[in-house]
Amino acid sequence: MSLRERLAKEKERQTEAKPESDFNSQSKTSVLPQDPYRELKTKIHNYLINELDLDILSDTDEGEANEQLREEIKESAAEVIEAEDMHISPGDKQRVVKEIIDEIIGFGPINGVLNDPDVSEVMVNGPDQIYVEKDGKLVLTDVKFRDDDHVIHIIEKIVAPLGRRIDESSPMVDARLPDGSRVNAIIPPLALNGPTITIRKFSEDPFTVRDLINFGTLTKEMGDFLDACVEVRLNVVVSGGTGSGKTTTLNVLSSFIPSDERIVTIEDAAELQLVQDHVVSLETRPPNVEGKGAVTMRDLVKNSLRMRPDRVVVGEVRGGEALDMLQAMNTGHDGSLTTGHANSPRDMLSRLETMVMMAGMELPVKAIRSQIASAVDLIVQQTRLRDGSRKIVKITEVQGMEGEIITLQDIFTFEQKGLDEDGNILGELKSTGIRPKFVDRFKAEGIDLPADIFSAY
Repeated sequence: MSLRERLAKEKERQTEAKPESDFNSQSKTSVLPQDPYRELKTKIHNYLINELDLDILSDTDEGEANEQLREEIKESAAEVIEAEDMHISPGDKQRVVKEIIDEIIGFGPINGVLNDPDVSEVMVNGPDQIYVEKDGKLVLTDVKFRDDDHVIHIIEKIVAPLGRRIDESSPMVDARLPDGSRVNAIIPPLALNGPTITIRKFSEDPFTVRDLINFGTLTKEMGDFLDACVEVRLNVVVSGGTGSGKTTTLNVLSSFIPSDERIVTIEDAAELQLVQDHVVSLETRPPNVEGKGAVTMRDLVKNSLRMRPDRVVVGEVRGGEALDMLQAMNTGHDGSLTTGHANSPRDMLSRLETMVMMAGMELPVKAIRSQIASAVDLIVQQTRLRDGSRKIVKITEVQGMEGEIITLQDIFTFEQKGLDEDGNILGELKSTGIRPKFVDRFKAEGIDLPADIFSAY
């Protein structure tokens, strides 16, 4: 939805709205203090909507239109303040203008925290409780919405350009911001605290393996090893808990894929930021108002195999698509990458078993495990530690089957050694000293890793 369309829709909404439901109305249930400049902002907003020439904006690109709109808002504010003969300080005037700009161009009150580079997650728990995550810690902000309707208005602004909706018949939605940040929203009656938004921010410039090394997520040796694993087309699963950094690691692993290969990505809400040119991004679709037309992850995984992919990258497996993913890995689509929720490599295997059963195929457990053991080569376990830091705590090889058990072997591990005086976790990422069975594939592909990369130290 273009800026012109958004403003036209806003103008239409203003025309149809009841007097008590204007731009800055408060719900009867709101306990927030009234904004002293509420009436002024309403007048500026109405003046802007009525006087703005939408035809001019239609002839410019989004960036130029946003800049032009900023100037329009500043001029409108000055005209309204002068007409009202109001005495307002320069600081308050600047704040009023900023709030209106955020409302029309951005995402309302949370626009400021979304633009803060130190914030990695934004959590809106109703109109008057907004938390952010900074350095792995949750912090309560002083940001407020006016009421529940204001929060829902921002949710609709996020999901409308993606062709998604949120209402009583569909009270939950997954979406993304223009920069790729992941958004989940849920509204009453399911959310008892009021409309709730959770935004997982992603950097506009994707993190590289060098960034992860600088963050202490992994070591250079681990990065070189994972680079080699992706290049020789090993099938890799990144496992971890919520917020552990799985998607960021998957993005880094995907960056190791050679640029001359065709990559098909499959996600619920597209958030991967691949740097290669030949990338086809697929995204699931929820059902329409009639409950029809849904396209699931499993549908997309099946379809992707008909698209001549060199690599299939699945944002996250959480259901029956795990079976199709494993079959793809076992039938010529080597080098596939995916993530999954699990607390350890062994738990990840158990979850894969469960997800294969969710596909509705009555397969013996041994057959499922055999399929997993032959499909998955490597499990990268990521964890968010108590101090907020994110680390790859294990890189584990899937060696095969012994009887009915899948055998695993850790190649790299994180050894925790206590806490420092500030409560930060002390530890060391190191090799276990064991060489993986697939190391000969590196030599066959002409990849020379340092001789001591697998040495225990």
